[in-house]
Amino acid sequence: MNTKKLSINKACAIIGTVIAVASASLLAILYLLTENYIVVLCGLVFVLLVLFCGILLVSVMRRNLTLFSETLCRTLDDMMAGDTESPLLDTEEENLFYKINHRLVRLYEIMRENRRSIAKEREELQELISDVSHQVKTPIANLKMIDATLLEQSVPEENRRDFLKAMGGQIDKLDFLMQAMVKTSRLETGVISLDKRKLPIYDTLAAALGGILLNAEKKNIEVSVSCPEMLEVVHDRKWTSEALFNILDNAVKYTPSGGRIGVSVESWEMYLKIDISDTGKGIAENRHGTIFKRFYREEEVHDIDGIGIGLYLSREIITMQGGYIKVVSELGKGSTFSVFLPRK
Repeated sequence: MNTKKLSINKACAIIGTVIAVASASLLAILYLLTENYIVVLCGLVFVLLVLFCGILLVSVMRRNLTLFSETLCRTLDDMMAGDTESPLLDTEEENLFYKINHRLVRLYEIMRENRRSIAKEREELQELISDVSHQVKTPIANLKMIDATLLEQSVPEENRRDFLKAMGGQIDKLDFLMQAMVKTSRLETGVISLDKRKLPIYDTLAAALGGILLNAEKKNIEVSVSCPEMLEVVHDRKWTSEALFNILDNAVKYTPSGGRIGVSVESWEMYLKIDISDTGKGIAENRHGTIFKRFYREEEVHDIDGIGIGLYLSREIITMQGGYIKVVSELGKGSTFSVFLPRK
């Protein structure tokens, strides 16, 4: 007999037949042993009672199983269509149906969380594509205009060199944008695993300062540093240096000639605090949270080179290490960016 193709109805019929044959055989043996019709009649009543209870039990189980399977199929259909908040099945007792329902609820929660995660990633991807498109539009338009001018018009050698320098500047901007986007993508997708070690913060800060000293010197900006050489903290030297450089680079860009930039490091009980202060234009209080958004730039600083991704990268890098960044600033009075790195 092929048990895989045996239906419930056939199984019930076979079991019923077996029970009926066994009951008849039992009654016949009982009669042969006692030759008493009253005993046989009592046995027959008992057998019929047992059969009735069995049929009633099977009917109730079959009805509950049918209702459960119908509800389960309907709930699964709603889950796949996304038309229900949570699967609801009538399973008050802690039996097999309850266990199935419990796992069904967990499955639905996982599916719903995955659906939300996918929707969020899709929105972020669309936002990123929109931001990149907006950022590359201007340099590409400038490059096309310069290229058309050089090809279609006779330009004196001196002007030609100016055009080529402008073209080089636009290419550098595109290159910087692409590098920034690669760093952002690697950070956000988790491709980069931070190599956090207990190292002196002085060397990390020195590497960041090395990238801005030349520009600070060109603008005659005084840079002062107060940092103990042997002060150690657990951090990723390369990426922490990148984060500090972005903040320092902004300080140089938005501080007028003859200004000052001060860097000080303090050791607290739970955090290492790095303050980067400048005497620049300052930031309005209502923009303190906005400046960390990707590609955000204030309207009044669009004439200064930049794409508005430095502070975003800095916050992402510091946050990935369990720290945070705080800004205190006032228009016309400069800004202070405080970077907090956990000591442990």
